[in-house]
Amino acid sequence: MWIGTKILNYSIVAWLGTGKCHVNKLLFRKLHLKHYLTSTMKNNPQSRRKFLKTAALTSGISSIGVMSVNSQPLQPEEVNERLPREVWVAGISQENLSAETAEDMVDRIFQIMEQTLVYQPDIICLPEVFHTSNVKKKYNINEKVAISNDILVKMAAFAKKHHCYLVVAVNTTENGQTFNSAVLLGRDGSAVGEYRKIHLTENEIGNGLTPGPLDPPVFQTDFGKVGIQICFDIMWDDGWKKLKDQGAEIVFWPSAYGGGQSLQLKALQHRYVLATSTRKGSSKIWDISGKEVVNTGFWENNWYCAPVNFEKAFLHTWPFVQHFDKIKSKYGRKVRITNYHEEEWSVIESLSPDVVIADILKEFNLKTYDQHRNDSEAAQIKARDSQVLKKS
Repeated sequence: MWIGTKILNYSIVAWLGTGKCHVNKLLFRKLHLKHYLTSTMKNNPQSRRKFLKTAALTSGISSIGVMSVNSQPLQPEEVNERLPREVWVAGISQENLSAETAEDMVDRIFQIMEQTLVYQPDIICLPEVFHTSNVKKKYNINEKVAISNDILVKMAAFAKKHHCYLVVAVNTTENGQTFNSAVLLGRDGSAVGEYRKIHLTENEIGNGLTPGPLDPPVFQTDFGKVGIQICFDIMWDDGWKKLKDQGAEIVFWPSAYGGGQSLQLKALQHRYVLATSTRKGSSKIWDISGKEVVNTGFWENNWYCAPVNFEKAFLHTWPFVQHFDKIKSKYGRKVRITNYHEEEWSVIESLSPDVVIADILKEFNLKTYDQHRNDSEAAQIKARDSQVLKKS
């Protein structure tokens, strides 16, 4: 049996029956793969890790193909050296998933989560109230809460066992009120915090749910600041902006549907990473420039896992482009500068553990897009105030 997979327009053809793999030489140079996918991989976790880590950068390998290579979670000592702010993010899609009961659906979700462990994710996001979605049996609000409480106990055990954060979108209660919530669990299984959906649908309110507070929290993790929005929240910008103002670096969006360009706009507008987990359609990650990093789809229905690098900065190209050649000359391959010529955006990204982007910004007197805009606005206000004083 063989599986043909297209990765960055180069091909890998793995002959799983014999354990042999033929890899295009250009692909080796492009992706820095050092070993073939051979039968020796069974005893060589380092080679396995390099192959799988590279493959995750695309959406080309099906979950079946990945699991045929290695279905066991990686251990901490198996993880190759990575960038200081490289974070592996996993998301789930319930596309084409159905179950008779909530318990059956939860079991299926756990099975999918187990598959993501091949990449040793730092965080996994689950779809909006996944436990009673695509389920034939109907539940009242009290039953949904009871099931949610049981799920949180099981998810906490999973998070602790596999040392990863979880975004668990279930129903929670307080003072007799019930919420559509997302609970963030830490690597030790403890609750880091909870976001309660601000913008409920009329149907949700009619079924007894209460809208959450208007000020969404931002949660500090060991890899950065995390924010959450849920499904219908996409129709308003208040929560998204408040997360940006509080310094969120990645926002998770558990949802009933894919969202598409609306979410791409949010990622670009607020310049943070956006990761989704949906009940139907594609689950995706967008980076700070609105570029799609990974997605589920025809060949990968139910999960993704890919790295994002937080060690980068988004700039307005002019006037800072005047320093880019000097940066390239000094740092070479350790830094990547991506220019969006029509928009005059630039993204500076560290590709080395030795390079911190904040140091480069300071060294060359560069300003992020937000700093540049805020300073310009402050100058505008000062100029207007000055004109008012002159007239008075």
